[in-house]
Amino acid sequence: MSETAVKIDAKLVKELREKSGAPMGDCLKALQESKGDMEEAFVVLRKRGMASAAKKASRTTNEGSVGTYIHAGGKIGVLVELNCESDFVARTPDFQELLRDIAMHIAAADPRYVRREDVTPEDIEREKEIYRAQAAASGKPANIIEKMLEGKMSKFYEEVCLVDQPFIKDQAQTIAQIISARVAKLGENISVRRFARFKVGDPNWTVATTAVAAATEEASA
Repeated sequence: MSETAVKIDAKLVKELREKSGAPMGDCLKALQESKGDMEEAFVVLRKRGMASAAKKASRTTNEGSVGTYIHAGGKIGVLVELNCESDFVARTPDFQELLRDIAMHIAAADPRYVRREDVTPEDIEREKEIYRAQAAASGKPANIIEKMLEGKMSKFYEEVCLVDQPFIKDQAQTIAQIISARVAKLGENISVRRFARFKVGDPNWTVATTAVAAATEEASA
């Protein structure tokens, strides 16, 4: 059977159009080539440069999945919500693999925040005061102290912010970078909305939500 002879439901064409931003005619051809397989059709469009991931970061992510990871014989548990633009992408193996990797990373690395923007002003000021006191004790001039402070704060964010942390399975990449790689592959914006980490016997459990998500939830309450 030829590609043009493959009958494609108009709803599939419309769905692929909304996901890829490609023209309707090209979406139809891609679906015909893939014999109606949506995921494969999306790949066809991306190979032709018709489904760009370059401008996805500003798109709203209202779909996604909640993943879990249990470690150390049930001693550490993680819940994480990973968002994307469509339920279609949320169900793909690539998205689910990313979700599992991030949950596993949180269990091992114990971040306290999702992003730098989510760190509380109190935590930032406390860290700065500690670093300023340490630098001042060294007798260095003020301009050097401020440069040292910048470096110390950068290291602080890397330690406590999920997206800034080196990925435990590949220290050469940050969590932000592995998410960006999946955005490019899947063609949709992907973001961590929130996570929770619990450790048996540890009273300092962590629940972290992005500042944007928290503001949205507060406004809708």
